[in-house]
Amino acid sequence: MAPVNKQQEKYDYICIGGGSGGVASSRRAASYGKKVALIESSPDLGGTCVNVGCVPKKIMWHAADLADRIRHASQGYHFKNIPPPQFDWASFKPQRDAYIRRLNGIYEKNLEKENVAYHGGTARLVSPTEVQVTPRDGGEPYIIAGDYITIATGGRPTLPSEDKIPGASLGVDSDGFFDLEDQPKRVAVVGAGYIAVELSSVLHALDSETHLLIRRERVLRTFDPMLQDTLTPWMEHTGMNLHKNTSVVKVEGQKGGELTVYLNDGAQLKVDCLIWAIGRHANTEGLGLEELGIQLDKKGDVVVDEWQMAQFGQGWPQLKNIFAIGDVQGKALLTPVAIAAGRRLSNRLFGPAKFKNDKLSYEDIPTVVFSHPTIGTVGLTEPEAREIYGSDVKIYKSSFRSLYFSQILEEHKEPTVYKLVVVGEEERLVGVHIIGQGSDEVLQGFAVAVKMRARKQDLDDTVAIHPTSAEELVTLR
Repeated sequence: MAPVNKQQEKYDYICIGGGSGGVASSRRAASYGKKVALIESSPDLGGTCVNVGCVPKKIMWHAADLADRIRHASQGYHFKNIPPPQFDWASFKPQRDAYIRRLNGIYEKNLEKENVAYHGGTARLVSPTEVQVTPRDGGEPYIIAGDYITIATGGRPTLPSEDKIPGASLGVDSDGFFDLEDQPKRVAVVGAGYIAVELSSVLHALDSETHLLIRRERVLRTFDPMLQDTLTPWMEHTGMNLHKNTSVVKVEGQKGGELTVYLNDGAQLKVDCLIWAIGRHANTEGLGLEELGIQLDKKGDVVVDEWQMAQFGQGWPQLKNIFAIGDVQGKALLTPVAIAAGRRLSNRLFGPAKFKNDKLSYEDIPTVVFSHPTIGTVGLTEPEAREIYGSDVKIYKSSFRSLYFSQILEEHKEPTVYKLVVVGEEERLVGVHIIGQGSDEVLQGFAVAVKMRARKQDLDDTVAIHPTSAEELVTLR
């Protein structure tokens, strides 16, 4: 891409952050003929999702899924001369990384195609309409100005401090998982959220000795209890070492070598790699936000209103030209959420009159977990629904095994459980929670049904597609 002409330093719109949200919002604004700048500190566009999140994670999930299918081919489907799967991590990683680099290039070309000025460097707000850019190539800082500014700097994994857990820095975070040149033979993953579940599931399926350390009894504690109660015992059943009510108190060893992980119950684990997946926090440091009066909450997230407008602290005037989207504002940390919020914001600011009230609703956002088996969930969990609607809640649920597993040994048959949460006499659909093979692909269409507040009768009136797992959702009684 041609270097930015710094004489043209006045823009209609400036996006700080070149991840999914910033790129989507800047491109949408530029499509309306606006003069747009995007600032990104990393040389690799695409943010967490493209570089160390959704995309490489799903590629690794596919590898793990293939390992399971190779086992099933010989054990259940009677394919002959198929050896046990042996994954060559060291040769696969460069191939995976090359694909990611191609995506980085596509992102940059898309910015160029839309005439978005790409500034490579770190950003700092120096006034409500001015941003200082410090080039990452070591050049002199310069200032650009914009009528509107959006903060889309994303987040990063949280690591425990050395004060709390001596030796914690000997481990890596979820970003570091994608830097591993070789597959660890023995690995401990700390965390009970979806990132911990996904990484541990991949490693276990690829035959690493995997230990998952969780603070309580079940994984995915913010998800519907049915999903927790189905996945947790299944992970144990498959042979993963699940350590419940467990925390790490100390780590000893050498990074890249054998580590000794000391647990709160006095036990010790010898592993080759320790992965922390204990949460994430916003990238707000060094942006100059607090100096301008922009409010951050206790976690460091930018406080926004329903229009994504950054909120200013007491004693500061509430400005109406600074916004925040994506993970940096702390709500629904998902790539499609950042993209949707960014596009809607640009629609409202720069688009035609029909978009004057365009904004993202944070209700009924679908999401999936690439566990083994996969999970799909949208809308209210059963406890959430009962808290709001009380006795008006009704549950429809079915437990079964996918036809695929009909030829697989009993001990290897993955569970499938589908659950609908409906309310009122009309049985309006307020939640869908599914686990089982293909749930990641099944959910999208049923998320539309939840968003539309379809009735249970609408599902009943839909002819089933047979034989599929998804047909269960339109035949529940």
